[in-house]
Amino acid sequence: MDEWKRDAWSDEFRFLIHHVDGRVRVRRRPGEQLLPSCTASHTQAGGGGIMLWGTFSWAALAPVVVVEQTMKAANYLNIIADHLHPYMAFIFPTGNGIFQQDNAPCHKARIVLEWFEEHTDEFHLMSWPPNSPDLNPMEHIWDITERQFRVQTPPCPNISTLSDRCLDIWYNLSPVTYQKLVASMPRRVAAVLKAKRGATLY
Repeated sequence: MDEWKRDAWSDEFRFLIHHVDGRVRVRRRPGEQLLPSCTASHTQAGGGGIMLWGTFSWAALAPVVVVEQTMKAANYLNIIADHLHPYMAFIFPTGNGIFQQDNAPCHKARIVLEWFEEHTDEFHLMSWPPNSPDLNPMEHIWDITERQFRVQTPPCPNISTLSDRCLDIWYNLSPVTYQKLVASMPRRVAAVLKAKRGATLY
């Protein structure tokens, strides 16, 4: 656990005003399939949304970042320089921190990897296997945030409110929540190894 507490986990996630996953289910009697009460209108692209970038460790959540445009290498470089860098310096002042990111193209861009190389005396970049959401506890942070957002009333009316609500949920996450996720890492890795590339409960 001492080693897992040195890791900072990261990911991006898109939140939509209207949840569109194609799994809307309606109970209806024969002949009712076209009644207004048994149909749902379609909202293009979920009515709009925002992308958030976040990171956390055993010690603390980092400031979450609203990504204003498509995440390209230059945008990501600005995020890690302006937000990740001071976070890692504060949480791991002795330079023993390890940062996790997945293998998205913007994460693996040359300018990004060169930046990490220049800062190896301050923290290290974790080697990350491809296609491994089971191993990233950040996925669960997004899931918690999404579920809390979906139960809020009244429904979200616009992008501004969506952003405010998501940020409010993020900054009110309990340390117990994310510390439990870090504490799950030994079990998580054991489950992935046992599954031999198959899915796990994580």
